[in-house]
Amino acid sequence: MPSNESVKRNLKLIQDDPSKVLGLTVGKKHMPKPGDYIPRADAQSAPSISYAGLDSSRSYIVVCLDIDAPFRSFDVLGPILHWIQPGFAAAQGSAELNSTAPFVVDYIGPAPPPGAAPHRYCFFLYEQPAGFDGKQYAPPNGQKMSNWSRMRCSLDAWEKKLGLGAVVAVNYFTSN
Repeated sequence: MPSNESVKRNLKLIQDDPSKVLGLTVGKKHMPKPGDYIPRADAQSAPSISYAGLDSSRSYIVVCLDIDAPFRSFDVLGPILHWIQPGFAAAQGSAELNSTAPFVVDYIGPAPPPGAAPHRYCFFLYEQPAGFDGKQYAPPNGQKMSNWSRMRCSLDAWEKKLGLGAVVAVNYFTSN
């Protein structure tokens, strides 16, 4: 299993400090609480992201992982990388974040195997490093990342590779 100390540390962050909970709107459900259940069918499109108080002159990047693949008690394939999206920005005075930047890793929705308990889909918001060029980390020509390449993802390694600092906000939902 890849090293993922930052996953544990960042999930603990929202237990200790509720102000660090990232706003997610998944389908039609705005979920203020970490761990809310979202049916698989409702989470097949990338969620809307929000977080109050961000610097409108900065850009942000979101990383999403399924930390329970294929089963919570047998997570040998996990975490599974579900999304890396750079270029999020907030309009002055708004908590809503929008991005028109090309993805680094395209979003895939929940797909736990039959019989699996709900998986946790974790979203980590970081300030994007100055001069960040997502194209150098993405598959060529806007291609989607293969499922094989998403398995056994290390958030620690991606943080280092992308030059990310401390997480700004975190949230997760469960789905199966």
